[in-house]
Amino acid sequence: MIAPQGLWLLLVMQTVGAGFDAEPTTRFARFDFAETHMGTSFNTVLYTEDEQTARSASQAAFARIATLDAILSDYQPESELMRLCRQAGGPPVPVSDPLFEVLTRAKAIYEQSNGAFDVTVAPVVRLWRRARRDRKMPDPDRLAEALALVGSDKMLLDPRAKTVQLTKPGMKLDLGGLAKGYAADEALRTLKSKGVTRGLVAGAGDIVVGDPPPGRDGWTIGIAALNPGKDVPRRYVSLSHAAVSTAGDAEQFVEIDGKRYSHIVDPRTGLGVVNRSNVTVFARDGLTADSLDTAIYVLGPERGLPLVESTEGAAALIVRLSPTGEETIESRRMGQIPSARPKPNEKAVLSRP
Repeated sequence: MIAPQGLWLLLVMQTVGAGFDAEPTTRFARFDFAETHMGTSFNTVLYTEDEQTARSASQAAFARIATLDAILSDYQPESELMRLCRQAGGPPVPVSDPLFEVLTRAKAIYEQSNGAFDVTVAPVVRLWRRARRDRKMPDPDRLAEALALVGSDKMLLDPRAKTVQLTKPGMKLDLGGLAKGYAADEALRTLKSKGVTRGLVAGAGDIVVGDPPPGRDGWTIGIAALNPGKDVPRRYVSLSHAAVSTAGDAEQFVEIDGKRYSHIVDPRTGLGVVNRSNVTVFARDGLTADSLDTAIYVLGPERGLPLVESTEGAAALIVRLSPTGEETIESRRMGQIPSARPKPNEKAVLSRP
């Protein structure tokens, strides 16, 4: 079954006795690890028979995330991504397999969303980062200049040569809308390569899970409402071999002249999204979930739901603020995701975007 700015995910993880499974033939212990990567905390939760296996597997998973951060980061000046951006306006540039894979998926979502998801939006995002600090709208002339650099149609990919060409000088890329989901996918894949199949990887609001905890059908995830700091989870689902990601503006926003702007920018207008909502996407992998939630958040339910319905194995839950109050909208496949309830012996862990 198919398996955070805004809609918070309350991840409920089983603890039995001293951490051991009640099955008579195998004794699994639960192990939790955390490291900071990509500007946020990444967590792993593993069930193995011994601590050495769990620790070694987690170290390998975190090392993989660190490697990807050095490739995909727009904060590290010497990352592969930033070196590519410095060559904007020049000839095609050979890139690594991970960067090419992420950019290929990013361009596909750009086309499917009619430009609502666009990794070339970085020049505009940088203006809005300053706008949030200064609580002032971006300068109109500078915003127009930045918008002229936006558009993934200006990013040319050659799958045979594995090259990327940014056709306009000054173009920059921001992979914040899908890098963490991809990193979580790769970390879970690394855990499996080390023999750990009962695992979970969470990077901010991007969560990817493998086999469920011992004695369970899946990992139990509770979905909070529009105000996660005040409201308790209103729905619990059971997931395995799946991913979930959330986009929203519960914490990251700015109010300018009485108007609330999200930190998520509409690449087509250059403005922060003003219609308050939270979007949770369930998918078969973190890269898909992470990119779809942003696209749907920008598009809104009416245009966003057809996008998730056209994506095999994906489902979405949207909570938005309407004139009449809080409104919940579900995609068709939400009905296929099993419901769940946490047991009294389970410990709840809050996952933030």
